[in-house]
Amino acid sequence: MAAGFWKRHENLYHAITNWKVIFGLSIFLMIVLLAIFGPMISPYDYEEFAGPPYIPPSSEHFFGTTIMGRDVFTRTVYGLRTTLLVGFIAGTIATVIGCVIGFLSGYYGGRLFDEFLMMITNIFVVIPQLALLIVISAFLKVRGIMVMSVIVASTSWPWLARAVRAQTLSLRNQEYVNLSRISSLSVPRILREDIASNMFSYVFMAYIQQFNGTMLATVQLEFLGLGPTRGVSLGLVMQTAVNWNGIQLGMWWWAIIPGFILTILITALYFVNTGLDAAFNPRLREM
Repeated sequence: MAAGFWKRHENLYHAITNWKVIFGLSIFLMIVLLAIFGPMISPYDYEEFAGPPYIPPSSEHFFGTTIMGRDVFTRTVYGLRTTLLVGFIAGTIATVIGCVIGFLSGYYGGRLFDEFLMMITNIFVVIPQLALLIVISAFLKVRGIMVMSVIVASTSWPWLARAVRAQTLSLRNQEYVNLSRISSLSVPRILREDIASNMFSYVFMAYIQQFNGTMLATVQLEFLGLGPTRGVSLGLVMQTAVNWNGIQLGMWWWAIIPGFILTILITALYFVNTGLDAAFNPRLREM
């Protein structure tokens, strides 16, 4: 029975046995657990004056303290929560928008859907993403997590829409899709069961890329001082360290540790994505 199950789910077997997926997912889950349980470990609040300033990493302050005596570990784990949450929400929104536009444009074609939707997509493609994000963020005086997620997602979907459209164009004339049309199945059902189901692996990997990209875009805005107006995030922690000359004062832990954690997170998701690509693509599977 087990052999039959793995034979039917060959891609899943190759995914969970790929060392890149295992390695990347393990690191990613460790960082998520740090974001969830880290604030429970720390006895301080992220805005609290936890001790003397200029304290390097120690058993009392794992990541040291800032120039104002705040605990860097506490601010990092709280900031990690915000960054992960924005990446999850923004990545989900961008993926949904890109898939909906790509499916409709590729399936229907014609001026009404294909040309019009691709015109909108191309407009967003040529607009400089960072410049648009800066303008939108600067215009909004109050920015919460949901607002930041929508801002970042609004510029992250075009590449996925074009990719999904191309895949849909290649699938819509397949025999099984034509058979579904002849059987008078509804368009949403055809898109869901015949087209989207055959693109699940690609869309899933695209979502990981969206998650990565939206997190980086959010950190960029936060580093420029255009992040959430309340709370703390990884970008805000690093921005504060730069503004207060933390590196110049020898307080390397203030900026480098949060940046290093972000780098590990991005790298872990990269390993997951490349591992899944090898698992889902028979030509890339390691012998």
